[in-house]
Amino acid sequence: MDRALEISLLQELKGLKENGLFFLDDDTQSSPVARYLCADRFERERSGIFRRFPTIAAHAGELPESGSFLTRQFGGLPMLLTRDRKGAINAFVNVCRHRGARLVGEDRGCKHSFSCPYHAWTWNSSGALRGVPHEKPGFPDLDREAFALKRLPAVERFGLVWVIADPDGTPDFDVFLEPIAGDLAWAGLDTLGVAASDTFTLSANWKLLVEGGLEAYHFKVTHKDTIGPHFPDNLSSYEMLGPHIRSVLPRTSIASLSAGDAERWSIRDHANVLYSVFPANQFLLMQDHIAWVRLHPLSPGRTEVQITTLAPAAAITESRSEHWQRNHKITSLTLAEDFAVNEAVQAGLESGANTVLTFGRYEGALHRFNEEVEKFLI
Repeated sequence: MDRALEISLLQELKGLKENGLFFLDDDTQSSPVARYLCADRFERERSGIFRRFPTIAAHAGELPESGSFLTRQFGGLPMLLTRDRKGAINAFVNVCRHRGARLVGEDRGCKHSFSCPYHAWTWNSSGALRGVPHEKPGFPDLDREAFALKRLPAVERFGLVWVIADPDGTPDFDVFLEPIAGDLAWAGLDTLGVAASDTFTLSANWKLLVEGGLEAYHFKVTHKDTIGPHFPDNLSSYEMLGPHIRSVLPRTSIASLSAGDAERWSIRDHANVLYSVFPANQFLLMQDHIAWVRLHPLSPGRTEVQITTLAPAAAITESRSEHWQRNHKITSLTLAEDFAVNEAVQAGLESGANTVLTFGRYEGALHRFNEEVEKFLI
């Protein structure tokens, strides 16, 4: 985001606030309740979206050195992420190529050798098969290259590890990232590290959880005792960046901005900027840190959620730990209010009381997000 755009976005919202106006789409829209309940549709989302598009599997700082590894689950696929001896990122299906056992059970660690707990076949951090007990008598014609770990397409960009949950996928990472690349570079994610993180499971469809962050219409109600007082009522803007969305959520301090000082305005001083990276990652940029929400859909009505606070890597120290933990707690408490409502919405949808949800003109980003989802169902 260049300075001209930064100032323009603040000027737009300041003007709306001063004139008692709102950022509005042309029309109201509806969203069929079946989108959030249908098991067949969920499988189409899994195959058409979650196994087709890049997902952010980790922050690069979670694989800080040669030998670092992580295990993840996404799109119904177990993943093993490694940083090999050359420092390159690799992603594999976390499955033994001999008899199909789970290869690595630990969440994370640092080593260059992975031995299957069933028969001790062993692979290195680049995925090459390096050891087979009793190989000569038992497997005399074994082609080790054919038994390399099943590789997943992966790249490291903008301080993030992007993976396709399909061994046969042929993605164009550049095309996918191009609409949002400038903003991700501006956000400085590659200079950050993980200050705190929590993972849990909610009884709600993944799309409801994305939608909850795309409007400020609920702030003064759902968040009346937490962040609500710090934001104007029902004021936000959004822009589509390819399938991704940039939302700007101004704070009450926007009213104090002087037009004569516009060249000194900083958007992160007077607004939260939310990037919804299609399909299921959201980055909320605040003044000195970023809250990252990563969604892992499990079923139509269950979603694993990871909330991570990213902070400047050089500032993640023991002396600053309390500051980051306090901010992580504020984020978690605020999102817990959203999540409680989302779970209640899911239960309400399952009651059959409604056949559609209604998106007002304030909630245009929700409709546009669902349009993107619909494009890729197969």
